[in-house]
Amino acid sequence: MASAGHTAGVDRKLTNYGDPEFSKFLRRAFLSSAGLDAEDLKRPVIGIVNTASDYTTCHRDMPQLIDHVKRGVLEAGGLPFVFTVMSFGEILTNPTTMLFRNLMAMELEEQIKSQPMDAVVLLGGCDKTVPAELMAAASADLPAIALVVGPMSVGNYRGERLGACTDCRRKWTDFRGGKLDENEITDVNQELAPSAGTCMVMGTASTMACLTEATGMSLPYAGTAPAVSSQRLRLGVETGRTAVQLAAADRRPSQIMTEGSVRNAVTVLAAISGSTNAVIHLTAIARRFGLKLNLDDFHEIAAQTPLLVDCKPAGRNHLPDMHRDGGVPALLKALEPLLDLEVTTVTGQTLAEVLADKEGPQAWQDTVRTLGDPLGPAGALVTLKGSLAPDGAVLKAAAASEHLLVHEGPAAVFDSLTDVQARLDDESLRLTPGHVLIMRNIGPIGAGMPEAGSIPIPKYLAREGIRDMVRISDGRMSGTAYGTIVLHCAPEAALGGPLALVCDGDRIKLDVPSRRVDLLVDDAELDRRRADLQLPALPDRGWSRLYARSVVQAPEGADLDFLR
Repeated sequence: MASAGHTAGVDRKLTNYGDPEFSKFLRRAFLSSAGLDAEDLKRPVIGIVNTASDYTTCHRDMPQLIDHVKRGVLEAGGLPFVFTVMSFGEILTNPTTMLFRNLMAMELEEQIKSQPMDAVVLLGGCDKTVPAELMAAASADLPAIALVVGPMSVGNYRGERLGACTDCRRKWTDFRGGKLDENEITDVNQELAPSAGTCMVMGTASTMACLTEATGMSLPYAGTAPAVSSQRLRLGVETGRTAVQLAAADRRPSQIMTEGSVRNAVTVLAAISGSTNAVIHLTAIARRFGLKLNLDDFHEIAAQTPLLVDCKPAGRNHLPDMHRDGGVPALLKALEPLLDLEVTTVTGQTLAEVLADKEGPQAWQDTVRTLGDPLGPAGALVTLKGSLAPDGAVLKAAAASEHLLVHEGPAAVFDSLTDVQARLDDESLRLTPGHVLIMRNIGPIGAGMPEAGSIPIPKYLAREGIRDMVRISDGRMSGTAYGTIVLHCAPEAALGGPLALVCDGDRIKLDVPSRRVDLLVDDAELDRRRADLQLPALPDRGWSRLYARSVVQAPEGADLDFLR
């Protein structure tokens, strides 16, 4: 038997029977039933989070990755314990995975805190799994290392490289506009997601993978190595070994995800023109550590950071191209003058030490650029305020249409997703390219904040070749989407924010250079409308009710108020 003072390995977090020695005795009896002997039980325990699920197709190859992580743990003298956590695939979850990010974070936090483990490996990939795991790791603050499943291979249709889901949206718009027929769109469909792995464009999954590496919570190249590559498997082994080292050093997430590393991640977000969803996720993660990251921080850092990575939707390449061309280390090397290089990483080295033997962008590659030769100017991400969003909103300027960055037009208001589906293509609405499409009641409280902010172009305008209009909502959009789209308007309509007061025909002004989005209606008229406003009822049961009663607004990270 272990001594009464031993609190590592399987003697952590003893079950309460009123007798600690009996708890250890009983624990060993049941571990023996699993084939573990006394030699095994001397080792540090490394928990491995399993988010494999038939519903999460991106994680198709995770069982193989788990095997390699386990091998690395064993090689380094640890004892791997795989445990499951809820998993949700972005495409197969109703109404949106965002509704369940905080639930997964809460479940994982409790599992880390209640089960014996000396360190934990966070395996994820699909959009909300990675931020949920980092939020949980922040709150549990046990030694942790993250590893994503990696991006899928690039598809091809008639000589054109296709990437999920930017080209999903583009090709669907072409189909709605009559440029593709039924047979053509069916052929395209088979090439959009051709392998295991996450979306290979700079959507939320790729963005969060790059940002996780940028914070130092994963190993070099772990953010970009393709899902189907042998390097991904080797990274699994190395991650397992590193987890054992983290346990020995008691190196915790709070020592890695500091203010400096979070600001480094925001710098990378701007340089890759990453998903706007990362604004919410990074804010939620930072605030779990007590760091006050806000929209102004995002804007100020982005305003100093040029666009360096040529990936869809802001560019033309894909994440496997970025990996081939040096991955996140090459990008960090290019960004060195803008980074805090003294932050610590999971390797135990500072970022400066990690980058010491890494190469920056090379002349032969075309995906990662230098500060002296950027792909685009600074300001790829813009945060806005104004009478329509007093507490803030965001816009991905690098994926917007230049001619719409300053625009004034009449509002066309839709009260819900159902309303959009019912009326958007009705030609009697007489919508023009100059209209501003408004969708409300899809914020955190109103609908769990689905990725519906990229409102489709009305069919009859798509047939005329219109590919972008100004669109505004209190919801989100996929990081794979493109267009002049104002998102995360706060306060949301379901809280009585100004978005709830907009009427068809009201003039809306977007002025991105001035960081403004305004409802051009006088205060007296808005006061009259507010007096007649009826807010939607909250859900009546379960997680949806707890979420709606407790969730904070997007600029605060859309976390639950009692978990921050």
